[in-house]
Amino acid sequence: MKIAVIGATGMVGRVMLKVLEERNFPVKQLIPIASKRSLGQEISFKGNKYPLIDLNGAIALRPDIALFSAGGDISKEWAPRFAEVGATVIDNSSAWRMDPSKKLIVPEINAHKLTTKDKIIANPNCSTIQLVMALNPLHKRYGIQRVLISTYQSITGTGKKAVDQLNAEIQGVSCERIYPHPIHQNALPQCDSFEENGYTKEELKLMREPKKIMGVDHMTLSATAVRIPVIGGHSESVNITFERDFELVELREILRNAPGLIVQDDPRNNYYPMPVYAHGKNEVFVGRLRRDFSQERSLQLWIVADNLRKGAATNAVQIAEYLLEHELVLKKNEISNSFSESQITGIA
Repeated sequence: MKIAVIGATGMVGRVMLKVLEERNFPVKQLIPIASKRSLGQEISFKGNKYPLIDLNGAIALRPDIALFSAGGDISKEWAPRFAEVGATVIDNSSAWRMDPSKKLIVPEINAHKLTTKDKIIANPNCSTIQLVMALNPLHKRYGIQRVLISTYQSITGTGKKAVDQLNAEIQGVSCERIYPHPIHQNALPQCDSFEENGYTKEELKLMREPKKIMGVDHMTLSATAVRIPVIGGHSESVNITFERDFELVELREILRNAPGLIVQDDPRNNYYPMPVYAHGKNEVFVGRLRRDFSQERSLQLWIVADNLRKGAATNAVQIAEYLLEHELVLKKNEISNSFSESQITGIA
């Protein structure tokens, strides 16, 4: 297949390329896209070199699947253009997530809702993905009433400039500051910008996206998102109140049998999820499972995942794999011939 990666030189884009290679995705032609300042450079993929091109050139090549990781503004402008020439877009930005006409997909939960008509598919927020991976199997058994989330999020969620700021602060040198305060030896109770209601955009994503993914309107969520000086992944302390009571033995087994989850829950032997071990892995790790004795039918747990992997790149590639496996990507001979070469050029 012709696979376009928009934002190929960014942190998530580079991991997308790595995941495509690791999972041996059938890439017949790779189309890496980057900003103007990177044009002319090359990237390596499966032992071959590919030149970085711009969005206009990529559209003219009419990719089968376009993996977007270049920010919401670019996605809003360019995703429809790729869709118009037959590409199926999997977008990692927040541009389409809460659009009622677009599906918000975590393959283990709701990929079965996809059809050939879905030409722009939204990839959820990184902290949302690992959260719903644990919530969904428990909701099916016990029903969820309320969820309280506190996150401890890796600086890689902000991008390369955040990593540069942390490294500069450790070395005691000056650099461009992406955060409003120092991040080294600190915890910032702010992920993204604040809204009028006092919550940050990141917190609102955690409160809204799970309901759409799981198809549960009555579930209530509240979140506090914190940035910490960690590279390996995001951690979440989660408190869940269920509609029906539970036994920890059964609940733990439900999580063990859930696809994509690994239970690490032996606190007496200091065995629990940590970002240092989740780093570079595609699974979501769950542990510190314990009953909340202050509230009936409530559970406390700890969730960790690599935010660049399952929280972004791996989830996007898994969506592409599902599309391919279930023949939901239209072959070019199935696409309307209404687009002549001149029309394609005009769109670009």
